[in-house]
Amino acid sequence: MTSFQKFHEEWHEHLRELVQQMTKAPKSCTTDQDEQHTILLIQKVTSHINEYYRVKSLEAKNDILYIFSAPWSNSLVRSLYWIAGWRPTTAFHIIHSECGIHLETHITNILNGFRNDDLADLSPNQLTRFSELQCETIRQENTITEELSDWQDGANEIIEKVEKKMEMLVEILERADEVRVNTIHKLVHLLTPQQALLSLIAATYLLFGIRSWGINHDN
Repeated sequence: MTSFQKFHEEWHEHLRELVQQMTKAPKSCTTDQDEQHTILLIQKVTSHINEYYRVKSLEAKNDILYIFSAPWSNSLVRSLYWIAGWRPTTAFHIIHSECGIHLETHITNILNGFRNDDLADLSPNQLTRFSELQCETIRQENTITEELSDWQDGANEIIEKVEKKMEMLVEILERADEVRVNTIHKLVHLLTPQQALLSLIAATYLLFGIRSWGINHDN
């Protein structure tokens, strides 16, 4: 097992511990103490995500093809990768799905004017900003995808300019990772602490579910 593979496994284990803490958090922030506790949990998760991409960037500079081959992942996870990682717009699909689930669960309360401070309670302003951020992220994804396509079209130059080509691939990966991280931070900022917490829980459950399913399939 390489050092990055070891880091990857330990990172996931710590993430699992953070998810357990998030699921035990109050379902609604009824006091300032509850809200501060939720905000602290969110900061722990986002810091943990930042650390993953910091280490990944260092490894990419050392061996970019190793990062793209992702031997620490299973075949299902790799099949879903976009430029050696999850597609940023996946975060929006998760929130759309969670909004529908919470809407169905609390439809009576909503019709009676009660708020639950969950993902069914997105305000008009939040929905507008959410839509704008989604469009912006799609544009960034498309731009980076085109850059990778141009890089692949020039693959016949690799033998002559291998070092330069690898540097360009590292730059493409770093831009993709930057969009991934920025998307998370912008969505957390857009949502209330409780909404952000629910979104992060849903995202990590999806991550763990796909990872587990892929491991069982490969076995």
